[in-house]
Amino acid sequence: MQTVTISIKNKEIRDKIIWFLKHLESEGVEIMSQEDIEDLKLLAVTRGEESILFSEYLKNED
Repeated sequence: MQTVTISIKNKEIRDKIIWFLKHLESEGVEIMSQEDIEDLKLLAVTRGEESILFSEYLKNED
């Protein structure tokens, strides 16, 4: 798999490119925003962290 990142300032052109790429999704093209990629990276980092129950979090919120 190869990843390509593009920056598009013009909203109309961006919409046209996304429209085109969406038509290629059945061929295996995946569209992902840079923000989504960053969020996934941050989530991956937290996988090894210890978690607590939300009720415990609320008890110690102060």
